[in-house]
Amino acid sequence: MTARPFRFGLQVAQAASRREWKEQARRAEDFGFDTVVIGDHIEQAFSPMVALTTMAEATDQLRVGTLTLNNDFRHPSLLAREAATIDLLTDGRLELGLGAGHSAPEYAEIGLGFDRAGVRVARLEESARLLRRLFDGDEVTFDGAHYHVVAHRLWPLRRLRFLIGGNGDRVLQLAASVADIVGFTGLGRTLPDGQNHAIEWETRQIDAKVALVRKAAGTRLDELELNALVQYVDITTDRRASAERVGTRLGVEAEIVLGAPYMLIGTVDEIADQIHRARERWGYSYFVTRDAEQTAPIIAALR
Repeated sequence: MTARPFRFGLQVAQAASRREWKEQARRAEDFGFDTVVIGDHIEQAFSPMVALTTMAEATDQLRVGTLTLNNDFRHPSLLAREAATIDLLTDGRLELGLGAGHSAPEYAEIGLGFDRAGVRVARLEESARLLRRLFDGDEVTFDGAHYHVVAHRLWPLRRLRFLIGGNGDRVLQLAASVADIVGFTGLGRTLPDGQNHAIEWETRQIDAKVALVRKAAGTRLDELELNALVQYVDITTDRRASAERVGTRLGVEAEIVLGAPYMLIGTVDEIADQIHRARERWGYSYFVTRDAEQTAPIIAALR
């Protein structure tokens, strides 16, 4: 797999005002982030598509994206139209990220049935393949188990950058087959609280997930960008002490924390080395964090 240049994204969720929201975007651009992305949660987060358009208007080069939309909240044909419109009106700066949905409490809150994971992933598979064909300019007639369209084309026609994110085998194989960006979370099954996840950060686990993607991608492999969603960034001179604190909180060993690309801990130079190793071993080149201040010096060092 050809080594790609590094890219960095900042995940944001909300602001107290339009001015503050736009300022977050400008600051991200000034810090050197390539993208700003927003999730898709019912509580304490903006509705993503309108919010991203405002951020794009506030900046010159910054790409905007979703990481990730809940597939169950939108019909793929209507999502394609909304995304294409935003991409056109932001001069091609949208990256559309999609996932299967995982938070049972959110479904309950809006009265939406929460199917078992296999059904949600099956819906995502149909949706993603529909979106891929629409973005490629096909006229689509599709009669699936979950979605039905007849002689449908996308307007305005846009060839969007498309990300599929998750950590389950089926989701990652799907991403390798139809997406432009494969998003790795390092998070396994959803825990009984409906929000938190089992952690899959051991080197052997990451090796297996990446090998799965490489096999599923086949001849598409060099076209794919691999993304890691970073859960925590800590610039510190005592890397081990920080990792031990995080590990105690999460119930994992410090060595696992230090070896995972989803946790960036250490001096700026140590983190830069860690990111280089993650690209060499796994092909990760696109890192999304949630901490602009801590990530900015890392971006500067790598560039």
